[in-house]
Amino acid sequence: MTMQKGTNVAVPARAVRVELGWRAAPGAPDVDASALLLVSGKVRGDADFVFYNQPAHASGAVRHEGKRTTGGTVTDTLTVDFGRMESAVERVVVAASADGGTFGRVAGLYVRVVDQATGAELARFESADATVETAFILGELYLRQGAWKFRAVGQGYDTGLGGLATDFGISVDEPQQPPATPPATPQQAPYAPQASPPPRPSAAPASPPPPAAQPVRLTKVTLTKEAPSVSLTKQGGTSGALRVNLNWETRKQFKGWGAKLGRAVATHADLDLDLCALYELTDGRKGVVQALGNAFGSLAQPPYIHLDGDDRTGALSTGENLTVNLDHKDRLRRVLIFVTIYEGARSFADLHATVTLQPQNGAAVDFSLDECTVPSTVCALALITNDGGGGLTVRREARYLVPERGVSPQRTIDAAYGWGMNWTPGRK
Repeated sequence: MTMQKGTNVAVPARAVRVELGWRAAPGAPDVDASALLLVSGKVRGDADFVFYNQPAHASGAVRHEGKRTTGGTVTDTLTVDFGRMESAVERVVVAASADGGTFGRVAGLYVRVVDQATGAELARFESADATVETAFILGELYLRQGAWKFRAVGQGYDTGLGGLATDFGISVDEPQQPPATPPATPQQAPYAPQASPPPRPSAAPASPPPPAAQPVRLTKVTLTKEAPSVSLTKQGGTSGALRVNLNWETRKQFKGWGAKLGRAVATHADLDLDLCALYELTDGRKGVVQALGNAFGSLAQPPYIHLDGDDRTGALSTGENLTVNLDHKDRLRRVLIFVTIYEGARSFADLHATVTLQPQNGAAVDFSLDECTVPSTVCALALITNDGGGGLTVRREARYLVPERGVSPQRTIDAAYGWGMNWTPGRK
């Protein structure tokens, strides 16, 4: 149902998808979805803010799933599981922020709530009166007499995501300003007497204060053809876990290329993509992390890379995920993240995929894949390199490769990047 500003509706579902959508257009800013979990109108701490740099709440109740593009419409999705919601949380604010412009330049902005189990749309609110705002509260899920409801809000901010978050108690990592020059201390006259300070009673040394909580970082990096690489070192992302996520959806499913015109042939087979990584360690060892052959890797020992599992849906869950342990970055020389088609298609045509690299520390790095126009079954996504001095760089590859007849996707990517490995057939 389409709602008016200020109205509310019951949400009779155990879990929902909250989808922000808008029409893609040249010169329009990018839009990002976020959520704030509130107790008595404020967050309890920065962990109650879920967004692109902090994509999951510790309770598992709210997750940021990421963006997809379908037929000119872009969506950014949050999932909310009421069964996992902590009893103290009484409200979940659904917000949007514009990156690179104002919402007056964003066409067709809407938010809708969908039952996760049935796919039924429970609520929809369309925002049509934006002008100079750079952040919006589009709606809120709130608890009333033991039942969850959704209210259409439509409140705008001209202070961006930082201003909105600060209003609810989030501490935001602002750019550092140079310290003001302290006033000069007047020089004492040479003949002034020097008074000796009185002795102080001895006291036990004070215990060190607890470490201050790190503020939330709102910055992010989107890689493009024009700006394909970024230094993780400069972004502060050189330790902890680096989470690599691949999410995708298809406009239609297909099984092969037509013999005459190269057109996709429709089928109902599931598209199964596999996220993989070629690695080279500083001691010269090389290998692959992939589902084939159950080569899932390890974070605690070489190669310090681990594949979470094998997702066969992409659009309906959290996609394929791979983690790199950056605490051992000095042991890694280079890591090539790539994706292969295991079954369900003979090409990436009509695939819409987003790659996100989320360091435990530092800004998220994301990019979208270009449209595939060749019969490719393997795509190089990103190359992580160590310069030997501790500096890490991520480069967007987004490179579709076409294997020769009888040559596997793994051999094809190996040859393209000069890994020089020996390959044998593998199975899941």
